[in-house]
Amino acid sequence: MSTITKEQILDVLRTVQDPELGKDLVSLNMVGDIAVEDGVVDVTIILTTPACPLKSTIEKDVRQAILQIPGVRAVKVNFGSNVSTDDRIAKQLHLDVRNIVAIASGKGGVGKTTVAVNLAVALAKEGARVGILDADINGPNVPIMLGLKGHRVRVKDGKMVPAEAYGVYAISIGFLVDKDVALLWRGPMLHKALQQLFTDVAWPALDYLIVDMPPGTSDIQLSLAQTVPVTGGLIVAMPQEVAIEDARRGLVAFRQLNVPVIGLVENMTGEIFGEGGGEKAALELRVPFLGRIPLDPRVRTGSDEGKPIVVADPQSPAALALRELARAVAARVSMINADENAHMGIV
Repeated sequence: MSTITKEQILDVLRTVQDPELGKDLVSLNMVGDIAVEDGVVDVTIILTTPACPLKSTIEKDVRQAILQIPGVRAVKVNFGSNVSTDDRIAKQLHLDVRNIVAIASGKGGVGKTTVAVNLAVALAKEGARVGILDADINGPNVPIMLGLKGHRVRVKDGKMVPAEAYGVYAISIGFLVDKDVALLWRGPMLHKALQQLFTDVAWPALDYLIVDMPPGTSDIQLSLAQTVPVTGGLIVAMPQEVAIEDARRGLVAFRQLNVPVIGLVENMTGEIFGEGGGEKAALELRVPFLGRIPLDPRVRTGSDEGKPIVVADPQSPAALALRELARAVAARVSMINADENAHMGIV
C-alpha cells in the first residue's frame, strides 16, 4: 500500500471551498491536524464560527475529496472553531471581543429585543462565547427577558462585572439605575453612559457582543458609531408592507454610519400580521434576507418570564427559526470579516 502523505491531503483540500467565503480551505487556514493510520485519514477543519450553518456540506466535500487519494479507506472529519475577528475592536477599545453585532429596527414594537436576546442565547448554545449589551438606555428590557430583573452589578478592580444568564454575559443600564431615571437622559449623558457600558465593564473574552439598539434612529446610533467599531448590523422588520419604509430607516442609518449590513429578518410572521413584507423589503433594499420568525405567543410569555424561547421550547418553530438565524448571522459576520471592503461601508 502506498504511503499517504499530508501533502497529498492538502493538495486535494485545495479543491474544497468554504461555501460562504468562496475560497479553498487551505488558503483560508481552515485545515488543522491531519493524521493517517492504516488508510484512515483523520482531519480537523477549523471553522470560522461554531455556529457554521454549512458544517455538513463542508464535511461531505472534505470526505469526498480525500477519498479520491489512492489507498484511503476511510475519512474521519473533526471540527474546531476559531471565530473570525474584527481587528478594529481590540485596537480601538482594548477589549478581547472578536465581533460587535448591532440589532436595530426602524420603529418600536417589532420584537427587536426579543430577537437580540434569543440570538445571543442561541449563539451561546452553539458553543460561542457571547455577551449582550443593552444600548436601549431609555427603555432597557434585556434584564427582564434574561430573567435578571432587579439585578445590580458589582464592581471589581474598578470595572463593572456583567451578569450571566443562559451562558450569556449581560450588561444594561437597567442594572445601574431605575428606568424612570434613564428616561430623563439626553445627548451627552447618553453618549457617556453608552461608552461606559463598553469600556468600564470587565467583559470576558467574547466571540460576539450583541448590542440591542433602541428603536428607530436616535442619538444612540450616532454615539455607537463614534464610540465603537461595529462589525455589522441586523435589521428586524415586521411582515406587513409598511416594513419596507421601516426597514429603510434602519438601513440608511447603518449605511450613513459605515456599518456593514448583516441582513434583515422578518419577525412575527403569521395570520395576524401576514407574511412577506420583510422579505420584500430585503429584496428592494438589496440586503440579505435571513428568514422568518413565526408569531408564537410563547415567545412573548417566555420573554416576560425571563425564559427565552430557544431555551424554554427549543424545538418550537419560532425557536428553530431563531437558531437558524443565529447560524446565518454568524456566517455573515465571517463573510464581512473576510471582505476587505466591508469596513468601508460596502455591503
